[in-house]
Amino acid sequence: MGKVKYLLVDMSILPEIYAKVVEANGYLQSGEATSASQAAKMAGISRSAYYKYKDKIFEYNEQGDDVTAINAKLIDNAGVLSSVMNELYLAGANILAVNQSIPVNNIADVSITVRLSQTDVSTEDLISKIKNIGGVKSAEIV
Repeated sequence: MGKVKYLLVDMSILPEIYAKVVEANGYLQSGEATSASQAAKMAGISRSAYYKYKDKIFEYNEQGDDVTAINAKLIDNAGVLSSVMNELYLAGANILAVNQSIPVNNIADVSITVRLSQTDVSTEDLISKIKNIGGVKSAEIV
């Protein structure tokens, strides 16, 4: 089998079955459907049609481009990470994931994955604000 190739195609020109498969996948991901059979039925397609296309059709997510990782070194004091989270909240960032290492020499490495589509400040200003929080040794966008 050759290299997999992808196309970005307007859904309006595709057969309706493709949209129904995306709809069924949405039911499964949201938990509205507990099985592929139930999701296919809710979307109005046969189970066999769903299984034929389920691993080949994906909805394009425009928001994926604004996902950013912030790496920071924080002093192991109560409230430092909370203050960083609050600054992200105030900027309008959507926090997707937080990973923190066990502190070594009183410093913890933290990686925060955020979606910045609703932020009111530039990434440079956001990092600057985070760096000014007491207990933050460093912060950078990666």
